[in-house]
Amino acid sequence: QVQLVESGGGLVQAGGSLRLSCAASGTIRSINDMGWYRQIPGKQRELVARISSSGRTNYADSVKGRFTISRDNAKKLVYLQMNSLKPEDTAVYYCNADLTDLRWTAKNYWGQGTQVTVSS
Repeated sequence: QVQLVESGGGLVQAGGSLRLSCAASGTIRSINDMGWYRQIPGKQRELVARISSSGRTNYADSVKGRFTISRDNAKKLVYLQMNSLKPEDTAVYYCNADLTDLRWTAKNYWGQGTQVTVSS
């Protein structure tokens, strides 16, 4: 079994910072792209940032210059450093990963989500 577990969400004032972490565990052979998405109730889940196994990144326009995605391949971790937070960043943030398990099955996985609330 494979699990993605997020941590680091919470309540912060506008202009503040938070760092989200996501740990992948289980019967993992390799991890390809990892990423963060967010969702507001009643709206579609949207991409925040993604990072390839080689470190290539892409960001949603709304977070460029404020958020930074990084990963530790050895520890199977992905991070999202969020600076200059705005109330419109309030959402549930989900970790996502494309990985191959020990049975050579390639699949996309989601974490359970962590709430980020930015007060004005």
